[in-house]
Amino acid sequence: MSKKNKEKLGKGLKAIFSNYDQLTASPSTDKSSIEINAVNSIPVARIIANPYQPRKTFSKEELAELSDSIQTHGLIQPVTVRRLSSGQYQLISGERRWRAAQQAGILEIPAYVREADDQGMIEMALIENIQREDLNPLEVAFAYQQLMEEAGLTQEALATRVSKKRSTVANYLRLLSLPPEIQKSLKEDLISMGHARVLAGLKSLVLQLELHRAVLHQGLSVRALEKKAKTTTPKSTPAPKESTPEIQAVQSKLSEMMGTKVKLTTDSRGAGKLVIPFKNTGQLNDILEILGY
Repeated sequence: MSKKNKEKLGKGLKAIFSNYDQLTASPSTDKSSIEINAVNSIPVARIIANPYQPRKTFSKEELAELSDSIQTHGLIQPVTVRRLSSGQYQLISGERRWRAAQQAGILEIPAYVREADDQGMIEMALIENIQREDLNPLEVAFAYQQLMEEAGLTQEALATRVSKKRSTVANYLRLLSLPPEIQKSLKEDLISMGHARVLAGLKSLVLQLELHRAVLHQGLSVRALEKKAKTTTPKSTPAPKESTPEIQAVQSKLSEMMGTKVKLTTDSRGAGKLVIPFKNTGQLNDILEILGY
């Protein structure tokens, strides 16, 4: 970039940030110079991640591209943080930019510093991140659920907070009831939000899985899936087989080994399931150790 272009860019940033000269000055760690509710220059090493970040995965390719851009032009859009009593700063939003800045070797980045207690930070982080358009439907759904739990909100109150219709919030939350296999397809963009909504509206798990496979193998549109859902009867599941002395003996032996009441069931085809319940993480660890995990 030419010196003339850099000067133009600097003038543009001055129009955005009133303290642009402070941001471009040499690094400073003087806490007293930090302005609340304003953009400050914060050392990257003093910023920690946000545990309530809805996005759980970050594309390596996109991070590399953003990192290259930051190396060339700097970080134009500030991240948002809150100051902790330890002197560190916790991200409220902007984790992808923060990660890319670290990757680019940048020592300080512009950050909008806000005042917030734990509850306020949780709400701000989730609400700000929910508004992002690049979250997949499941990430939005988990963020909605987390915000409801953390802030004690009803679906209607949550809808008001995030400026969405209650029906929209309900549709996202319904995705969390889908079986893992269908959630995985949605996360990997193999099916759309429309497909997932149709499947989530079905009461039969067997029918959900059957139609999910049809979408993947036949490339059904959402409208075709809706039509098929109305006309398809779920395949019958083999009736559970009556417990035999042999099965009971195995079940008893496993219960003794695991230290918990194991349940073993089979059907007429010989298929079945083994359920090993546990009361707490300590008992779970004991079971995993027995299994050699």
